[in-house]
Amino acid sequence: MTFIAAFIFGAIVGSFLNVCILRLPRNESLVHPGSHCVACSKAVAWHDNIPCVSYFVLGGRCRHCHVKISAQYPAVEILTGLLFILFYVIFGFTPKGVVYLVLALALLVESVIDWRYQIIPDEITLPTIVLGLAVSAMWPEFHGESSRLWGFLQSVIGLLVGGGLLYGAGAITERILKKEAMGGGDVKLMAGLGALLGWQGVFWIIFIASFLGSIVGLYLRIKEGQERIPFGPYLAGAAFFYLFFGQALMAWYLGCLR
Repeated sequence: MTFIAAFIFGAIVGSFLNVCILRLPRNESLVHPGSHCVACSKAVAWHDNIPCVSYFVLGGRCRHCHVKISAQYPAVEILTGLLFILFYVIFGFTPKGVVYLVLALALLVESVIDWRYQIIPDEITLPTIVLGLAVSAMWPEFHGESSRLWGFLQSVIGLLVGGGLLYGAGAITERILKKEAMGGGDVKLMAGLGALLGWQGVFWIIFIASFLGSIVGLYLRIKEGQERIPFGPYLAGAAFFYLFFGQALMAWYLGCLR
């Protein structure tokens, strides 16, 4: 019953995330107007807006104009519901689990937006930075520190290292290739991840994201001729990996050094 409740609540949150994915790139309000069809602008009735259900009941089409509805909507709702279950199982209903879940939801929205529109809105990156600094200052144990000052400094160092490394790599690559190599949104996103996960996680996230991005980017360039590859989804995927396997990864690396 707990898992079912977590999934249902997560699916409801996923419905709101779909609104964010649709409206943030367009600089539209998340509140007004209410849910409506993007094709015919007809308002969506409450019974046609039930997460994970209405899409399949309607056959994936608008009730009024019968235009096909993107499969992104049920996919995000189902994925968000599964994330709620996953984080509850691994972290439990703890402050760290809640913070990590909020980060995961932000990364989900960022990934879809960056993949579709190749932009990362400040409405996602800047709150992530603020969240990292605030959590570290109020709860130093989040970074394994006993002092609020040291916890906050850990977050600041992570912010500077994360944003600085990505900015530096982009600047060098841009100078060599004579074209933009790293967007400002990627830099701010990495700064936020550094502020929240600490400087230790920065190196692993950049390494894993670069590895994943190189493989997928090479495929897209060869098979589809795609020149511009969004880096945000790979940073998000690497951050997910670090959340679940970061401690084991660091222990393995330190063991190799010994």
